[in-house]
Amino acid sequence: MAYRESQDRLNDTNYHSVGAQEYGGDYGEPKKGLSKWVKVGVPVAVVIVVAAVVGGVIGSRSSSKTSSSSANSGSTGEPNPSDLASVKTAIGMFATATNAHSVPVYPSTTNAAAFTEPTFVAKAGSNAAVTWNTDTFQPANPAPTTVRPDRPRLIAPAYKWEQLPSFVASDPYMKAWNDTIMNDAAQWESMDPVPYVIDGGLNKSGVLDVARSVKQRIKTFAYAYRVTGQTMWADRAWKELQNASGTGSQPFGTAPDNWNTQHFLDVAEFTAAFAIGYDWLYDVWTDQQKTTIRTAILNLGLNFGIQAYANNAGYGWWRTVNGNWNCVCNGGLTMGALAILGDDTTGTAQQILGYTIDNAKANCAMGPSSDGTWSETPNYWYFGTTGQAELASSLLTATGSTYGLMTANPEFADTGLYHMYVYGNQQMFDYGDHGPNKYSTTANAMMFHATQFNKPEYMLFQRDRIDAAEPWTMFWYDPSVTGAFWNNLPLDHNFDDPLDAWASMRSSWTDVNGLYVAMKAGNHTGHQTHGDLDAGDFVIDALGVRWAGELGSGDYLSDGYFSSEAQDSQRWLYYRKRTEGQNCLVVNHGNQNVNAATPTTFGSSGTAQGSSTVFDDPSDSTAFFTTDLTATYNGVSIKRGIRMINGRKQVLLQDDISNSQQPIEWRMHTNATVATNGASATLTLDGNTMQVQILNAPSGVVFGTADPVRYSDDPALPAGMTDQPNPGVTVLTIELPAGSYNLQVLFNPQWPNMQASDYKTPSMVTLDQWSLTSHN
Repeated sequence: MAYRESQDRLNDTNYHSVGAQEYGGDYGEPKKGLSKWVKVGVPVAVVIVVAAVVGGVIGSRSSSKTSSSSANSGSTGEPNPSDLASVKTAIGMFATATNAHSVPVYPSTTNAAAFTEPTFVAKAGSNAAVTWNTDTFQPANPAPTTVRPDRPRLIAPAYKWEQLPSFVASDPYMKAWNDTIMNDAAQWESMDPVPYVIDGGLNKSGVLDVARSVKQRIKTFAYAYRVTGQTMWADRAWKELQNASGTGSQPFGTAPDNWNTQHFLDVAEFTAAFAIGYDWLYDVWTDQQKTTIRTAILNLGLNFGIQAYANNAGYGWWRTVNGNWNCVCNGGLTMGALAILGDDTTGTAQQILGYTIDNAKANCAMGPSSDGTWSETPNYWYFGTTGQAELASSLLTATGSTYGLMTANPEFADTGLYHMYVYGNQQMFDYGDHGPNKYSTTANAMMFHATQFNKPEYMLFQRDRIDAAEPWTMFWYDPSVTGAFWNNLPLDHNFDDPLDAWASMRSSWTDVNGLYVAMKAGNHTGHQTHGDLDAGDFVIDALGVRWAGELGSGDYLSDGYFSSEAQDSQRWLYYRKRTEGQNCLVVNHGNQNVNAATPTTFGSSGTAQGSSTVFDDPSDSTAFFTTDLTATYNGVSIKRGIRMINGRKQVLLQDDISNSQQPIEWRMHTNATVATNGASATLTLDGNTMQVQILNAPSGVVFGTADPVRYSDDPALPAGMTDQPNPGVTVLTIELPAGSYNLQVLFNPQWPNMQASDYKTPSMVTLDQWSLTSHN
């Protein structure tokens, strides 16, 4: 089976521009064809009820001292429990709201008692009032097929359920999450079981949305039963499981392949859902109910996994890839096996564990590249890390070890840092494909990784995010974590693996109205056909607005969309994947070369935010990123760079072009209303203004605008295919005839406290001469 053609298709909801729908809610049917970025700041109905996240947007630009040291992790000092409790009570949840894209909004305040450096203040078992007890299941010689004697086994052992009520009562985050989970349960309880709806064909996106929705509900219903003891929740979980097993009153797929091996993610997620239901509700099930659930796990899940591994079934192609598919598929099969070990008389559960763990270590663990960047895209990071964390956590709680899964790739410890830096002040630098609905998929692997890698800043970052409120968090979160993730965290980071090669820079971690800039280079292969032809692509956030943004995924059902990453792939015919669909230069209307190396340089003043949410950058604070794009433009000498200037209040984008024999177009996609006037452009959006200038513009070089559509002379799309429309998007352009240029484009956000005289016009410095002081 062709890997790319069997990929999951994007739900056409605007994932990173539609408020809280960015996360794992039970979302309605998408409006097919809408842009992934065009509806910036337009919230939609959200099923998840977010407790204690209310209020308006708060931002400031006041003064504070800064530090250049990096975040400190892992202090083992133990405070007085009453002191910790009083701080929690006084401060509550740090974020007071979320913006339209679910980025936390922090109050403008300094609180030395709460906003300390990130740390875990107590070791497991040291103080039951502060942190989790030590797990008494500590096998001397762990084995994947030797499981703990008590239930649950998966992720949430009984000793944690026993402590949970006290933490819900004392920790404001855990109380808010618990309330949200119970509200979700109440809402889904009255709904019919998730119906079997095929998305584009069983060999396309299949029933992945169905599987993840079932998993989301089972987690929630099982949690609700265990915290309340009310059998109504177990009954509702059974109704969902019976329906999805194909033994209910309504048809559910076609036997014996009800869970759809043609798109094996579906099988994996259904298997994980049934594993959770079997394990977390084990004590309430009758023998017949256990048989029904166990039979489904075996016949609809694990047996097909055995065929993939032992008999090389075609639907098992995911065994040799390092992306999210490997993590999710191995994770689901492993959870299913662990759940039924001891009750399975066929030996299948034991047999599958002989395959999945080692395979995941060789493939899933390699999802992050050498700098922590997820090798697919920022959105596929969610699916890969969720699958990996569920797999590792289940092994740890059920058998007492992760068997090297957490250490097989040392860079997995840094992929949480990647997630933090790829998030801007407004939204994510969401290059490449965005992926399908997330439903049960969240960023809460950050919680698990925080303890496994001793990175408390991961936990502190994620706990203020809207998708934190779900059952995994209740057991991966350590209530002894304290401090502020931003305290001493550098504003900038360079991710230098040639596969992606990108940089992130910002003016503040806590001001949603602050400045954020990111640019990428990198190779266009090795991304599991989820990337774009986008070397030199960039985004800019300022004034609470994204000014330069991404269009996101095309239609996953389009012919050839996942055909390959080769230069002649049909994928590169679609506008959102072509170079012209990015914030890039386009040479003679052509695409970039997919196999080109793009050397980069990076510089940063090392500015780090202090403990306060109120932060003003020093006047000499800066960061820059440059890349040589000559190879990706097939020998046309082009270098591109971007930097923050004037104390991180302005942005300079520069292109050094030498003796091009072909015309070049500069392109930037924006939701703003654009008014051009020669070498100046005024962008307005949501009551804010960005002034853009071409500095020292050559004669005839001016700003223009274009529609976000393919060039008229582009190669034809596959027969019967069309591009998705991009309503509300304007392309700001600059046309450059053949020749040589040092093209400087200056972005001046119109900050409310700055006068015209406060803005600086930088001198022209060639990119090869850029330094930390070159634009002072």
